[in-house]
Amino acid sequence: MTGQILVVDDDPIECKSLSEFLRLEGYSVDSAEGGAQAIEKMQNKPFQVVLTDVNMPDVTGFDVLKHAAENCPDLSVVLITGYGQIEAAVEAIKLGAFDYITKPLIDEGVKLAIDRALGRQQLLRENLELRKQLGLRNQYSMLLGRDHSMQKIYDIIDVVANTKATVLITGESGTGKSLIAHTVHQKSTRRDQPFIEVSCGALPETLLESELFGHVRGAFTGAHADKPGKFELADGGTIFLDEISAASPSLQVKLLRILQDRTFEKIGSNDSIATDVRIIIASNKDLNQEIEAGNFRADLYYRINVVPIEVPPLRERVCDVAKLAEHFTIMCSRENNKNINGITDEAMRRLQQHNWPGNVRELENVIERAVILAKANTIGIDDLPPRITDNTATSPQEAGVLPLKQALEGPEREIIERALRAAGWNRQKAAEMLQVNRSTLFKKMRKYEFSVSRGMETD
Repeated sequence: MTGQILVVDDDPIECKSLSEFLRLEGYSVDSAEGGAQAIEKMQNKPFQVVLTDVNMPDVTGFDVLKHAAENCPDLSVVLITGYGQIEAAVEAIKLGAFDYITKPLIDEGVKLAIDRALGRQQLLRENLELRKQLGLRNQYSMLLGRDHSMQKIYDIIDVVANTKATVLITGESGTGKSLIAHTVHQKSTRRDQPFIEVSCGALPETLLESELFGHVRGAFTGAHADKPGKFELADGGTIFLDEISAASPSLQVKLLRILQDRTFEKIGSNDSIATDVRIIIASNKDLNQEIEAGNFRADLYYRINVVPIEVPPLRERVCDVAKLAEHFTIMCSRENNKNINGITDEAMRRLQQHNWPGNVRELENVIERAVILAKANTIGIDDLPPRITDNTATSPQEAGVLPLKQALEGPEREIIERALRAAGWNRQKAAEMLQVNRSTLFKKMRKYEFSVSRGMETD
């Protein structure tokens, strides 16, 4: 993962050692021996991540954080703290720091913190491109999709964003569940509070519980100091638990309690901690099947399935492929210093015919490859991988082609909704505007799940 990192430490040996380690790991690194030099470099050069020691004379790591918060709001600051500075570091996170790591530094911990910070930066860049390039609904600039199924998701987000209800987002891998979780947070009154994402499938069971709930000193081997968990750090904000089906049975019990009582205990402690946190959960597996297989608790499922959002696979919203492909072309061209200004009609046709088992993530990877390999200033069919150009699909659905009747459902629904809104939801007036009889309109309202009781008094 690329990105410009600034390492800050007043100890020249520590600064050089940490910088060299990160360079050997493939990162682009600059360094500053002290907070004053760091701020000077931040004023003259863009960075994605600043990794700074807290305890420095004159200009401390907190001063560096304050400068970043006031002048570089998109910059991710990771603090390096020693034992005894944990409470201050937690407060710093609430003030805008992205993360903190404790001394003595462990290589894997440093690399994990940097990768997470760079992941946030990539998400911020993608969001910025969406705002600049797409003429979609402004409040959903983080999301892409004109398909009717995506519009229904936007409607659900509108209703649920400012509530405390738990949201369960389901869908295949690569469909954009994380972006939907971010959108719910950004549209809520918690938008200025932390948004913390945890992948339950990326960490082993013992480490995951410590990551979520924290631990006290001496709770297990290697626990040299108290550490707050993500639920504590997310207090007042939102926590997003991805791949929830990977949670162990013991972790499921703890999650059930925090959903019921909004309280938890750190590992090694009997003291309950209350937290005001919005919980959003995602799964790429069918949780009902996981329950039948004995892998997931039914009572936990009923607790998290308050507001379900099912994200459709890309093959079921073919009309979105073109906009997504155009967006990724612009984004990847800029990131790779290429001047690609479009996609040929034949290449676009093949993209729309593909089944996209990897969904939006697969499409992004295909476009990135095409941008890098393209010799002309447009992406042509020769720039696409064989699995796209061979077109070996055996059915219209596998080829991404919908039956005409099904393909027309989206536009028909939008036309009916516009007419109903224009008529103040008076079905008789709407039917006259559409030049259909009232019973036909009523049947179509039921088909497209409009509220058939709405506007009854005005009919």
